Amino acid sequence: MAFTANDVKVLREQTGVGMMDCKKALSETGGDMEKAVAYLREHGLAAAQKKAGRITAEGVAFADVYDGVGVAVEVNSETDFVAKNEMFTGFVEGLAKAVAVNNPSDVDALMACTFPGLDKTVAEQQQEMILVIGENISVRRFARYAEGTNVPYVHAGGKIGVIVNMDVSGISNEDAVTMLGKDIAMQIAAMRPLYLNSEAVDAGELEKEREIQLNKAIEENKAKNLPEDKARAIAENMVKGRINKFYEEICLLNQPYVKENKSTVEQHVQQVAKTLGGTIVVKAFTRFEKGEGIEKKEDDFAAEVAKMAGQ
Repeated sequence: MAFTANDVKVLREQTGVGMMDCKKALSETGGDMEKAVAYLREHGLAAAQKKAGRITAEGVAFADVYDGVGVAVEVNSETDFVAKNEMFTGFVEGLAKAVAVNNPSDVDALMACTFPGLDKTVAEQQQEMILVIGENISVRRFARYAEGTNVPYVHAGGKIGVIVNMDVSGISNEDAVTMLGKDIAMQIAAMRPLYLNSEAVDAGELEKEREIQLNKAIEENKAKNLPEDKARAIAENMVKGRINKFYEEICLLNQPYVKENKSTVEQHVQQVAKTLGGTIVVKAFTRFEKGEGIEKKEDDFAAEVAKMAGQ
């Protein structure tokens, strides 16, 4: 029985197995879909699909630069133990290189890219990793910077991955620029800025913060028994200072530079650039923290062991 490209697609969607393995299964079974599914199960390939629903809240946040292209990725696993596995970390590094080389538009496009050094797609290599390692693995997100100077930083063996993107001109001391980028990346890892600067803050978030601080200030002024118009004017002035403090907390360039705490990050960058005889502008950054925002499943270990023992 012959089979078509659509049959391969259907089998792939049904089992979650890579395209090449689906083609082989259909060839071995004469194009019979049911027998092909059984073939994949007998060979342990379809087992990967069973793991697809498991929560992946561990894993690795990784960052690196490939031929000047900066990349940050987050790949999740079920356990922290697997995240330290050399095969898993090799998959993560290959994935980051695939992002750099192919410039995919999103995760779905990335999964269709060829995995570096192999005659497989990223999706097919992911399925193989699931089968070999025995845990669900999911590619969550990535960022890519092709322009400018990019400096990577990975904190605590993959807990946090950071890429700093800078526009550098008139400076020949690359080591000094890299050192600056690393210091900024460490600041980002530690201080968790959400935005580059105050201009980048979401307008809705800013308005909400202003309203909160204004209401707080008005309440604080009530005890002073001031006329309403005067109390509001004082409150609005108080809000200006508090919004600046808000910027210091969430905007990278507005934050106090943690290594000295006497200047902002932006002022420090300008001072370093002046010393080096050129200009440096921090254009963007990405900070990924593994499992950030993913709700972890709380397992009953004793019950799991009992279940495995057939009790």
